[in-house]
Amino acid sequence: MRIGELAAQAGISTDTVRFYERIGLVEGRRKANGYRDFGPEMLPWLRYVRTAQGLGFSLAEIARTGEELRGAPDSAAALSALFAAKIEVVDARIAELAALRADLVERAGTDCPLQPAG
Repeated sequence: MRIGELAAQAGISTDTVRFYERIGLVEGRRKANGYRDFGPEMLPWLRYVRTAQGLGFSLAEIARTGEELRGAPDSAAALSALFAAKIEVVDARIAELAALRADLVERAGTDCPLQPAG
């Protein structure tokens, strides 16, 4: 299918498809007339990419894990492992943000909030 059709069906712009192609997330073929042609397998893959982004995965993580998942005999188990690892990252970030919040609360309303807490 042509890039415009793929983009429309995936709910993204053609520029996004071109960007994904440039960074290696999708692969299209060039027809003799110069138009990009994408196989039907690209549509579910683009939907996967968008869902993964919504779940906080970076494009680099998606590219890396996409390769892993394609070769995994049980993709549900592989996805669960990826989610568990992402949950650990999210939990660590939540802890960092909680500590930052506590520091800000402690400093708020002091005479000189930018002095080291002590």
